[in-house]
Amino acid sequence: MTTGIHHWINGAEQAGTSGSTGPVFNPATGEQTGAVDLADAREVDAAVQSAKEAATTWSRSSLSQRAGILFAFRHLVHEHADELAAILTAEHGKVLADARGEIARGLENVEFATAIPQLLKGDYSSQVSTGVDVYSIRQPLGVVAGITPFNFPGMVPLWMCVNAIACGNTFVLKPSEKDPSASLLLARLWKEAGLPDGVFNVVHGDKTAVDALLDHPDVAAISFVGSTPIARYIYERGTQAGKRVQALGGAKNHMVVLPDADLDLAADAAVSAAYGAAGERCMAISVCVTVGDVADDLVPAIAKRLPSLRIGNGAEAGVEMGPLITAEHRDKVAGYIAAGEEAGATVVADGRAADVPGDGFFLGTTLLDNVTPQMSVYTDEIFGPVLSVVRCETFEEALELINANEFANGTAIFTRDGGAAREFQNDVEVGMIGINVPIPVPVAYYSFGGWKASLFGDTHMYGPEGINFYTRGKVVTSRWPDPATSQVDLGFPTTR
Repeated sequence: MTTGIHHWINGAEQAGTSGSTGPVFNPATGEQTGAVDLADAREVDAAVQSAKEAATTWSRSSLSQRAGILFAFRHLVHEHADELAAILTAEHGKVLADARGEIARGLENVEFATAIPQLLKGDYSSQVSTGVDVYSIRQPLGVVAGITPFNFPGMVPLWMCVNAIACGNTFVLKPSEKDPSASLLLARLWKEAGLPDGVFNVVHGDKTAVDALLDHPDVAAISFVGSTPIARYIYERGTQAGKRVQALGGAKNHMVVLPDADLDLAADAAVSAAYGAAGERCMAISVCVTVGDVADDLVPAIAKRLPSLRIGNGAEAGVEMGPLITAEHRDKVAGYIAAGEEAGATVVADGRAADVPGDGFFLGTTLLDNVTPQMSVYTDEIFGPVLSVVRCETFEEALELINANEFANGTAIFTRDGGAAREFQNDVEVGMIGINVPIPVPVAYYSFGGWKASLFGDTHMYGPEGINFYTRGKVVTSRWPDPATSQVDLGFPTTR
């Protein structure tokens, strides 16, 4: 029996009227558990109109009111963290510990936004000219929308909606139709926290719903996280419609290991970062770049750790890696492994041979050595539990390899050499850098975002740049003159 998964518009769950639905699976069992409504343009418009109406009062709400609701929402998300994590595991497949970690990182963004009275403080300059003061203010945009990916159905919406709402905007969320239920629980928690109806809305859907948001004249801004081809599409269509757009795309994250690195630390990090969440992370390490002869010891050290990893249903205790999101995606990842083998890569560990009971969408951990930059396993974002090893002779060659890649989301270096680490952080052309840290996702009071084909737009996500994205600046020049001193002056105004 499948459960109907509906929209959330104007503070209440609403069944779809388009007549279209999409299947939602438990990836660990292969069973369909839900049918999600897929919105048409009319349903998207209903959500936007609800948000537009709510924006007239929410934009004028006091900062203390917003902060109070954010504090209440933070408490409720924390209180329901286990329930949220169970939903993530049931629809995405990631293990419960990983799902709880996702919620914890999402909560960091809520906690950051509770400081909105401080974050929206402007500047003030008194007496810039005789009797003249200048000050700056930041104001909300109006109705903004978020289009979020399947791999972080709890955290990424919290990257977007919390700052947007804190800044005085109203929000329409279009979550992934593959694992949509977490968004509805977040909507209920927002309502319970005291958020007025219409400030947070959820419309489920596919490309039809996305295009309706991109084209809607009342949507002022779009935030997106997903693959690079779709990010480029979102950015181009959204900006053509006059919207502010931040679109985070794909990744091919490299981890450089120098000969002086702590071998066990590097091997543990490579396994954790490559295979966590079955590799379905935009910050996963998918390429290990070895320098000199360190690969001769590192590759066996990584391979030694793989057989002990327990793969299975993420809801079961002790499981460390779950399934992929769909059967089609599993087969696509397996095809990349076959292509790498055919192109000459050495298959050290073959995930296609994994034997996991049941009909889930499982693929085991794969380790490929002697990968070259011409192979598809190197050039493409695989988004699965596949780690490729590329061997380089020198540090300079490794740096050049990374800088030549079209993706520039995250990267890491493992070394004991502070000089090499400093040179790497300064010269590598990537947005987020880890030094002996394999997944350098910034804390909430910094901002998240890559370079090159990993980001379309000028603003990174959440943190200080998130506040800037969801607001517009004004500068006010003010004078309260004595009427007796007023006179006509056609000269250009100066501060003298």
